[in-house]
Amino acid sequence: MPEDKYSDLAELFKVFGDVTRIKILSLLLQGEQSVGEIADGLGMTQSAISHQLNLLRRSKLVKARREGKSVCYSLDDDHVSAILSCGMEHICEGEP
Repeated sequence: MPEDKYSDLAELFKVFGDVTRIKILSLLLQGEQSVGEIADGLGMTQSAISHQLNLLRRSKLVKARREGKSVCYSLDDDHVSAILSCGMEHICEGEP
C-alpha cells in the first residue's frame, strides 16, 4: 500500500475514536435524520451535533440533503455500516 494511504487510513480511524460520532453513526444506521432528530435522540444541542456531523462529512462517512430549511443526514455508503458492524463483532467476540 502506498505510504500516503496509511496516513489516510489512520485519519479515518481517528474519526471513529469519539463516542458521540459513533452514536451519531449508529442512529443513522436506522435511516436518514435531521440535526434536530439526532440531537433529540442523543440529548445534546444541535450545535454540538452539527460540529460532529461536519467532521463526519469531511471524512465521507455521512452525506447531507437539504429539505426546505433543514438538512437531513444519512450514512454515505454501505462501507460505513460494514465498518461499524465489523467493529461490534470484534469487541463482542468471545462474550457469552
